[in-house]
Amino acid sequence: MKRVLFLLVCFIGTSTYVAAQDLSGLGGWGVSLGYGQSTDSIDIYRAGLLKQWDVKWLESKIGYVRGYFELSYNRWEHDGDDVNAVAFSPVFQYVFHAGNATWYPYIEVGIGVACLDDYTINDRDLSSNLQFEDRVGAGIRIKNVDISFRYMHYSNAALKEPNDGIDILIGTLAWYF
Repeated sequence: MKRVLFLLVCFIGTSTYVAAQDLSGLGGWGVSLGYGQSTDSIDIYRAGLLKQWDVKWLESKIGYVRGYFELSYNRWEHDGDDVNAVAFSPVFQYVFHAGNATWYPYIEVGIGVACLDDYTINDRDLSSNLQFEDRVGAGIRIKNVDISFRYMHYSNAALKEPNDGIDILIGTLAWYF
């Protein structure tokens, strides 16, 4: 628990530092908040720090591929049982062209790692504090506001048994500076 509190303090400190800076030259920094539920009614709360990549790949008339990194704090709660986690994920987005419009839709996929302070919740045994965080989702970006809906899966990739895993549906609202 002490490690998670330490990481949370580092995360809040980093977020505060980033928010206080003039990031107009850096571009693509953001913060996000999310809420969701697992398939067995575990409440999921998520706060993230985002950094968009300054690249475009496979550009065509339809769209292009780009990505971002996300560092997040996650809290899972169910009937007094809770788990805290810190996760880091690279995420790839396929952005559909909208010309010079101020909005555009996208789809995304990513896989990252998470460190949990406990690996049991609601009779689920994830068997290890190290988990992989898989995601697939869709969203829309309107100016500096990003609204997305994702399916996320956490498991230890069968590195240790049992590997119950957890499936989550989550909505996220992000602001980019």
